[in-house]
Amino acid sequence: MKIKSILVTQPEPAAIKSPYSELAESTSVKIDFRPFIQVEGISAREFRQTRIHLEDYSAVLFNSRTAIDHFFRIAQELRVTIPDTLKYFCISESTAFYLQKYIVYRKRKIFHANGSATDLIDIMKKHKDERYLLPLSDLHSQEIPRLLDKGGFKYTTAILYRTVCSDLTDLKDIHYDILVFFSPTGIKSLLQNFPDFKQNDTKIACFGSTTAQAVREAGLNPDIEAPTPEAPSMTMALEQYIKNANKTK
Repeated sequence: MKIKSILVTQPEPAAIKSPYSELAESTSVKIDFRPFIQVEGISAREFRQTRIHLEDYSAVLFNSRTAIDHFFRIAQELRVTIPDTLKYFCISESTAFYLQKYIVYRKRKIFHANGSATDLIDIMKKHKDERYLLPLSDLHSQEIPRLLDKGGFKYTTAILYRTVCSDLTDLKDIHYDILVFFSPTGIKSLLQNFPDFKQNDTKIACFGSTTAQAVREAGLNPDIEAPTPEAPSMTMALEQYIKNANKTK
């Protein structure tokens, strides 16, 4: 089957030039974007019920930009002043730079890893006496908490936002040759919106082993999987599949 259209279940990239725009140009395939899930912050009232007090912590651990946004949002809603002495530990350099949206970057104690949770824990070992706060979504990987437990760190997880399914009913009669998913929650949203969904000739692309597992558990077939040694990114996996499917026979 020749591939003519793709729906990526994420927001459209902000940059005019992106790997997806380059893919569309190189393959002449139409690519649309539609988030299948969305993030909602918990209210200040809900957070108070957790009995977590931001001022009790000397360091905060960020694994995403979303976590940063909701940490400072809840602090503002609770009218908590973030002290200049607070230490920030970030999963990557880009996550750390995002802090500039809220603080004077050069005047704060900020540490970042190379994108690896293990590398981040190694950095934190030099700051073992800190009291860490770990802002998370209600749906999150257990990798960092597991490493923190193993390392004997003093930390508290704070659920500051939750992931919910988007309303996709307007897509009911729209067909795409490939649907691209990045999380099990995206699959959940598909089935919640379209409980009678049949894959038929539609190809499903999925990023990550947990997403692929969710596809199979839903009785669907993951036709395109990434990352792989040959295709470390989703766009590379899509390009390889499309060029093979669309080649002249």
